[in-house]
Amino acid sequence: MSKVNLIKILKTGAVVSVLAFSGLTAMAQGHGGMRGGQGGPEMMMGGRIEHLLEAVDATDAQRAQIKQIMQAARADMKAQHQAGNKLRQQGLALFAATNIDAAAIEALRVQMQAQHEAVSKRMSLAMVEVARVLTPEQRAKFAERMKKRQARMAEQMPPRPAKSAN
Repeated sequence: MSKVNLIKILKTGAVVSVLAFSGLTAMAQGHGGMRGGQGGPEMMMGGRIEHLLEAVDATDAQRAQIKQIMQAARADMKAQHQAGNKLRQQGLALFAATNIDAAAIEALRVQMQAQHEAVSKRMSLAMVEVARVLTPEQRAKFAERMKKRQARMAEQMPPRPAKSAN
């Protein structure tokens, strides 16, 4: 393989990496398809917290605490969303550039990965805070409800095509 072909392959791989991480970041921020996040913090961040609270028979005090937790998480996620948008725009600019800068693309990929990690960490923190407000029985009820929901969603979704062995 010639040096020119190798460079082209590496540059293409770097661009694909940036675009892939853009997609992951978008999913983590609630812009992906249902496969990107079924239930858990994604469901609560999507404004369906009232259904959860009703399903687990939350008290008024629990409802107030959980709503406060989720409002704080939503505010933090808004900032994360804006940061992710900026990174995705940078990725598109690098992709559209006349000369592909593999080092810049790799640096952006690393930033996107760190941003994705920050989103994931914040969502996990919100779930832990909510879980601490609920009783073990309420958490078990929630988990059972989510299993049923995921099963219904899996039935409704078309199967993913098998990956080729190439």
